[in-house]
Amino acid sequence: MIQAAILGASGYTGAELVRILAGHSGFEVSVVSGDSKSGLSFGEVYPSLKHLNLPKLCSVEDINFGKLDVVFCALPHTKSAHIIKDLPKHIKVIDLSADFRLTDVNKYEEWYGMKHPAPNLQIQAVYGLTEFYRSEIKNSRIVAGTGCNAATGMYPLIPLLQENLIDPEEIIINLATGVSGAGRKAKEEIIYCEVSEGYTPYNVSRHRHLAEFDQEFSKAAGKPVRVTFTPHLLPQNRGILATIYVKGDLQRIQNSLEKRYMDEEFINVMSLNTLISTRHVRGSNFCHIGVCESSKKDVVVIFSSLDNLIKGSSGQAIQNANLLFGLEENSGLVATPLFP
Repeated sequence: MIQAAILGASGYTGAELVRILAGHSGFEVSVVSGDSKSGLSFGEVYPSLKHLNLPKLCSVEDINFGKLDVVFCALPHTKSAHIIKDLPKHIKVIDLSADFRLTDVNKYEEWYGMKHPAPNLQIQAVYGLTEFYRSEIKNSRIVAGTGCNAATGMYPLIPLLQENLIDPEEIIINLATGVSGAGRKAKEEIIYCEVSEGYTPYNVSRHRHLAEFDQEFSKAAGKPVRVTFTPHLLPQNRGILATIYVKGDLQRIQNSLEKRYMDEEFINVMSLNTLISTRHVRGSNFCHIGVCESSKKDVVVIFSSLDNLIKGSSGQAIQNANLLFGLEENSGLVATPLFP
């Protein structure tokens, strides 16, 4: 069994890592850390996972990393890199924070307001968008998990930019995400009365996932690309739905996406003009994409939906870990979406 530690296991993405890995035939969860919950059993923090045979939560300082094979790091940015840079070199790392997503450390400082904590490790990190960096991930030591919003927009748009099928100057992404994307710590703006029965835009001009869009879309197009991106907060626990407006030919866009994802187990391109919903992917590692005609002849509407805690985060991390250790890529991830 591959010995795994989950740092930040008491948060939402950490708990999803625990839940999925506990049923994985290749990994054993031997360490779970959660500094604010240190000393508690996992069942005390998450009663829904009480049946699992897990160690007690501990502090990072108490971990013996020498016996571990892989570390899943579900900690805030900067804190994550500070820990990763001191890990033994034999350990493979899946980082779910933003610390290693941007290849340019100067861009990291621009978007996150501080110098990169481990710039010498940045060149070792591979961006964790599995379906596009599969071969690089297999041979890497550090995998940088994507932002969940970023992944939702990239799956439909990168193939179209690579094939020059859409106008890169005319891309609008309106995206709505569930509240779990904001994390588990108490914050006034995400308590029930602030979120329920409302639909709210946020970070309209400076959302940090724009940095990932800039990086990956520009790479795909071979020239600088900057999209219009507006995120919104949905009054639901989990799930992301992106509504994307592009200029291009409807049928060519549909054909391109069908061809690109024909052999990808976790990306489903629906029939033309199919409307999709976050409830169709809830609790799964799937991303659904729908291409639809709009009220304007030259504008195509593309919908993209995934579960932010799984395909957008923890499921993606495990998919990448499977690649790192030579396991079947879908191991532990074939659960169907929850419905209703």
